[in-house]
Formats: sequence, C-alpha cells, structure tokens
Amino acid sequence: MRRLHIALATDNIEATIDDYSRRLGCPPCTSIPGEYALWRTEALNLSVRQDSALPPGSLRHLGWEDPSATAFTTETDVNGILWERFAAHHQAEEIKALWPEVIGKTPRGQQDDSR
Repeated sequence: MRRLHIALATDNIEATIDDYSRRLGCPPCTSIPGEYALWRTEALNLSVRQDSALPPGSLRHLGWEDPSATAFTTETDVNGILWERFAAHHQAEEIKALWPEVIGKTPRGQQDDSR
C-alpha cells in the first residue's frame, strides 16, 4: 500500500515531536535528536526536519512511500513542488547517510528489506 509522504520544516523539533505525536496518536518511528522525526501511519509517511533555511511549517517536499519503487526518484510538478517516490528501505538508507550515528541500526518501525 502506498503512503502519502509529507516533509515539513520546523525550528523546534522537540515541540514538533510532542505536538505531532499527540495529533497522530503515536510517537515517531524514527527520530534523530535535535534534527529529524518520521511517523508512519497506515496512510501517511510524515517527516519533520529542523531546518533554519525555511520558515517553520514550510513544505519541504511531497511524495509517495511505495513498496513497488525500485529506486529513489524525484520529479517536480507543474507548481514547482518536489515529489519523491521511494520504498521504506530507500528512506532508511537516506537517513543513515545523513546521520551516520544510525549506521548499523534499522530505524525503529522500518523493515530493512534492502537485502
């Protein structure tokens, strides 16, 4: 099943994690202290990243988490919005590349199906 991916910017990741965990009814499945959080629900893949280059609440990009995706791809729509398409293991690989401290660990809630 595909999940809609929404990526937002924040200037206060800790407050955002508290607020969105309450709104979504679950804690993030992956979090990098002071940097990043990811929630997965049945229909939604929501990531929030500490990003001082964007105003809080800004859309960073949209996309689809799609188990049939064979590669991480991006395209820009007619409105200039970046759309990503990826499988869960592609997202896990991106997280590991950005935050090496999670190397060797599968982020909580993600299956390591990259084998």
